[in-house]
Amino acid sequence: MKKLLFVLSILFSTSLLFAQAGKDIDTSWKNEYRETATKINNLVHTKLELKPDFSKSYLYGKAWLTLKPHFYPTDSLNLDAKGMEIKKVALVKGTKQIPLTFDYDDWNLKIKLDKIYKSNESYTIYIDYTAKPDEFDQKYGAGAMLGIKGMYFINPKGEEKDKPTQIWTQGETESSSAWFPTIDKTNQRCTQELTVTVDNKYVTLSNGKLASQKKNADGTRTDYWKMDLPHAPYLFFLGVGEYAVVKDTWKGKEVNYYVEPEYKSVAKKIFGNTPEMMTFFSKITGVDFPWIKYSQITGRDFVAGAMENTTATLHQEGAQQDARELVDGNNWEGTIAHELFHQWFGDYVTTESWSNLTLNESFANYSETLWDEYKYGKDAGDAANFQDMQGYLMRGSDKKDLVRFHYKNREDMFDAVSYNKGGRILHMLRNYVGDSAFFKSLNNYLTTNKFKSTEAHQLRLAFEEVSGRDLSWYFNQWYFGNGNPTVDIDYIYDDAAGKATVVVKQNQKTGKIFKLPFAIDVYNGAEKVRYNVWSNDAVDSFSFNYTKDLIL
Repeated sequence: MKKLLFVLSILFSTSLLFAQAGKDIDTSWKNEYRETATKINNLVHTKLELKPDFSKSYLYGKAWLTLKPHFYPTDSLNLDAKGMEIKKVALVKGTKQIPLTFDYDDWNLKIKLDKIYKSNESYTIYIDYTAKPDEFDQKYGAGAMLGIKGMYFINPKGEEKDKPTQIWTQGETESSSAWFPTIDKTNQRCTQELTVTVDNKYVTLSNGKLASQKKNADGTRTDYWKMDLPHAPYLFFLGVGEYAVVKDTWKGKEVNYYVEPEYKSVAKKIFGNTPEMMTFFSKITGVDFPWIKYSQITGRDFVAGAMENTTATLHQEGAQQDARELVDGNNWEGTIAHELFHQWFGDYVTTESWSNLTLNESFANYSETLWDEYKYGKDAGDAANFQDMQGYLMRGSDKKDLVRFHYKNREDMFDAVSYNKGGRILHMLRNYVGDSAFFKSLNNYLTTNKFKSTEAHQLRLAFEEVSGRDLSWYFNQWYFGNGNPTVDIDYIYDDAAGKATVVVKQNQKTGKIFKLPFAIDVYNGAEKVRYNVWSNDAVDSFSFNYTKDLIL
């Protein structure tokens, strides 16, 4: 998910003001290790039948969840279900439903199963519920920037004349469970069916393929969406509204753009590079776009920049630019690339925990550099890379590890370290191993871990297998460590001795010394010789002989 930089700036400024004001700051979270969620039951399939109620901002839902114990036998199931009225919980046995006992506390639904199930036994639970996201949010308070609502009813009663009526969902981090019961963890994934009934004037969008539509006698329509490939619960999506749907294609797959009707004529000017991006990203990863379709939709009042729901990316309304604005260029192009690359890094292979969020976000961030480099040339790529590097350096985040197992709130992981610094770490890794090994390693990582959840060590192993190098030092320094070097470089020329010396001094105040591989080019006249060297100390000197006019 790409959040806007001004939001990050506000958060940073606010934190600074509190610190300056001498407020008491809770640091107890520093002692709480954020482990990967334990798997007791695994999601296998989720089937939903939904009907939104705009007058109340309710969602009437029926859910069928198919699960299996992960390894150990179990006779219970704990589901995340936020702010719901639970009407019925039953075990599905053929055509029968056997009622089950349960406890519910507004957050978790604890179900007692009919027997002990082993790891090779699947079972299906039926839940009849009503989700009340607005009431839940009002009761407990959003607090975090993305809140806990999960489903957002925009102008549901049509009371704001200049705003369309819409529904969109936002599952990241763990808010999908505010509109359907699930195990709301990144290391879960399942296939999906979703049926939604809405007024016939509305368009719907969800994950996977639109398998059927049925008009009903009461002026409503029922749309059936089917997702045959597994993905994480936070990536489930439902969008509803009066949209113009502009159709495109990529290798026979649907590529559609859902925009407000007045932007229909410029939709392809905004999103039209998407098929070319799909070709480019498929080529560099060696993995063709893995999903059945790719749609992009805009949403009013969206809580972030955009969100990479599998096959159905949601963009904030700022993506919609009129013809006059587009004359000056498409300012949303980088975000379009960012969210598309997530379909590989984040959706196809998913971080196993929020501690490892950079496995999703660093790749999406770096995709903007890769796209600019490919589409507009090396200088454009370098400019994008430099801008994002500055975005990290200006945030004062040098005390945060890239992979961090201690944080106050999981939303805190969405920062310039996970995004900007993570992207630059990938760029350095690319320079260190070389382009061929870098992109082959990405392919190795994706193909080895497809439809799985991963941690940073899996990325390390993929690069080590391809490059043949032990990269523990690199990952310990950059992924499991913090900070960055501040370097002074001086040159000493001794014409009499015919010797030039390059002095590299690390000046960071932390006392930490970084291991830095880099290249020094020595020009004797027109002849260039490249020396690959390492800086391992606070001060390192590298000397070179020369006989002609020298340039370093």
